[in-house]
Amino acid sequence: MPATYEVRSRSPDKRCASSLRPVIGRTRSVFELNPLLDPRWKTFVDSHPDASVFHQVEWLQALESCYGYVPVALTLSPPGSPLENGLVLCEVRSRLTGNRLVSIPFSDHCEPLINDLEELELFVANLAERVEKSGWKYFELRPILHTPEDKTNLGISQNYYFHRLDLRPSEQTLFKKFHKDSVQRKIRRAEREALRYEEGTSETLLQHFYKLMITTRRRQGLPPQPLSWFRSLITRMGRNVQIRVALKAETPVASILTLTTKRSLVYKYGCSDSRFSNLGGTPLLFWNVIRQAKANGLEELDMGRSDIANTGLMTFKEHWGAKRSAVNYWRYPLKSASSNPERFIRYARKLISVAPDQALVMLGNLLYRHVG
Repeated sequence: MPATYEVRSRSPDKRCASSLRPVIGRTRSVFELNPLLDPRWKTFVDSHPDASVFHQVEWLQALESCYGYVPVALTLSPPGSPLENGLVLCEVRSRLTGNRLVSIPFSDHCEPLINDLEELELFVANLAERVEKSGWKYFELRPILHTPEDKTNLGISQNYYFHRLDLRPSEQTLFKKFHKDSVQRKIRRAEREALRYEEGTSETLLQHFYKLMITTRRRQGLPPQPLSWFRSLITRMGRNVQIRVALKAETPVASILTLTTKRSLVYKYGCSDSRFSNLGGTPLLFWNVIRQAKANGLEELDMGRSDIANTGLMTFKEHWGAKRSAVNYWRYPLKSASSNPERFIRYARKLISVAPDQALVMLGNLLYRHVG
C-alpha cells in the first residue's frame, strides 16, 4: 500500500528541508516541506497564476521572525521533483488561544495552489488526521477560488467581502468611474490643499505611518500591531513593500502600506488622522497608488477584505469601482468554527479608549502573536 510521508518540524532550531516519516494508508502520498528552506517553494510560487503575496517566502519569513509562527507546506509532489501543487500553513502555538494550523496568519486570503478539488480533498484529509492525532485545536483555510466540498466536514468560521479593482483600463476611464463626490472631488481637494505625497520605507515614513496607525486603531477599538511586524515586512520584502504618506505642511494626515506581487498591488494597511479627513489625504494616496501601479504594468489593485458588517469600508472601496466577492474562512473540526481568537483583543475595547499610546502599543505586542 502506498505511504504518506510527513515532515515534522516543531522547533525553528531543528528544521530541515527533507526529513520524511512514513504514514501508511493513502492511495496518494502527501509530503510536507519547509517553504523557507526548500528552494522548490519559491520557484513554484513565482510561476503559479493563483499565488499571492501571502504565499511568498518573504511574507512567511516576516511571520516567523516577528511572531514565531513556523511555516509548513503540503504537496503531492515527491521530494526532488518540481512542485505541481501546494498548500502552505503556519503553526500558531498559543496557551491563550490554542495551538492551530492557519493558512495563512494575518493574510486576507491564501489560495490552495491546486489543479483540481481532488488534490484539495487529499490535503484536507491529511490536515484533519493531524488535528485528530496531534492535538491541534483546528486548522483553517482562507481560499477565494476553491471552496471545500461538504464531505470534507469543514465549517465556515468567518465571512468577509473581498474587493479587487481592475487596473487595465486607461487612467482617464478609471477616473471617470470614481464616485464624483466621495473620490473625484476629494482628490481635487487634496490637490488644492497642496498635500504632499511621499513614499518609501525610511524610518521617518515608518514613524509617520505608525503614529497614524495608533490613532486609527484606537478609533476602531483595537490596539496597533507591533512596530516590529512592520519592520519585519520592510526587512524581508524590500522594495515590494511601500509606505505612502500624505502630509499637510509637515503634519502626516493619512498613510497606507502596500505590497507588490507579480501583476497585483495589495493594499494591506491604512490609517489616518480624522481631524484632517476633509482634506482628501486618503483619496490622494489611492490615486497615486493606482497611477503608479499602472505605470509599472500591474493589472489589479487588491483592496483586501472587509467585515460584512462594515458597510462604510465596503462603500469606500466600491466608490473606486472595485468589484465585491464573498470570501469564507473554513475550519476543521466543525465545532471550532464558532471560536474567534480576535475576541481577546475586542474584550479590551474599554481599556483601549482611555489607555495612553504606550499602553496600546504594549497591548498589541502582547496580544497579536496569539491571534494569527
